[in-house]
Amino acid sequence: MKTNLLDGMVIFSLVVAKGSFTQAAQASGHSTSYISKEVNKLEERLGLRLLNRTTRSISLTPEGELYFQTCENVMDEVHQVEQQLAGYQHEPQGHLKVSCPVSFGLSRIRPILADYMNLNPKVSVELELDDRKVDLVAGGYDVVIRASNQLEDSSLISRKIMSSRGVIIASPAYLKQYGTPLHPSELSQHKTIAYSLAKNESAWRFEHMSGEEVSVKISSHLTTNSGEMDLALCIAGQGITRIPYFNLEKELERGEVVELFSDFKPWQIDVFLVYPSRKHMSSKVRSFIDYMAAAFA
Repeated sequence: MKTNLLDGMVIFSLVVAKGSFTQAAQASGHSTSYISKEVNKLEERLGLRLLNRTTRSISLTPEGELYFQTCENVMDEVHQVEQQLAGYQHEPQGHLKVSCPVSFGLSRIRPILADYMNLNPKVSVELELDDRKVDLVAGGYDVVIRASNQLEDSSLISRKIMSSRGVIIASPAYLKQYGTPLHPSELSQHKTIAYSLAKNESAWRFEHMSGEEVSVKISSHLTTNSGEMDLALCIAGQGITRIPYFNLEKELERGEVVELFSDFKPWQIDVFLVYPSRKHMSSKVRSFIDYMAAAFA
């Protein structure tokens, strides 16, 4: 494709519309010599004379007439697209692609998303539930929801919408069979369930309220890449696990699981909305970010 395909089109059309190089120069804020040079360059590139010039007037050649009509059609289509895009900036509409961790999406985003879509009927949402760390730009996502104690993508924009904590849990049936560990160091003698997508799952770190730090090497009895499966296996008595508190519904209240090591400081887990840029943000993206932030606030 020629990179200079549209060069001179607007200037040429303006000259024809205004009827002279001088009037076109005044309308565009350029000098008359600049306008003349741009039209000459266009004619040289096309290998055709588009305008007949006299000292007092200009007129279109047959080729110029054809080219002028084409220019008008092209610029009219561009103008219509710009108006359509301007509408996107005023009213949220179009396709919105979002990625979210599975458990967080099912437990927290599902009811909020339904309300958002009711308020924004012209937005079609593609929600991908995936616990893996997706590539926001390469995957074509508008917004990615991530839960982490620290984000690594410094080139992206993030907005924290909530904070939670990590908990160590086990089922009453497991504790009855294998005993209740009173100190994290005892975990090496217990069955544990590991979340394979988490960092440093081979070593769990703890900090006591007194400031004591403990790092325990974990040899997991079970490993899964699903937060839901992690919790289900724990409830089934298959081992001790650590998960974000927001993945729990009422399992603690119902006594299906028991929290361990409450005398140790919980580690913080933040949930972020991550997106490529603050500049030229479409209304669909802005409305989704603002709605989610307000809902969690």
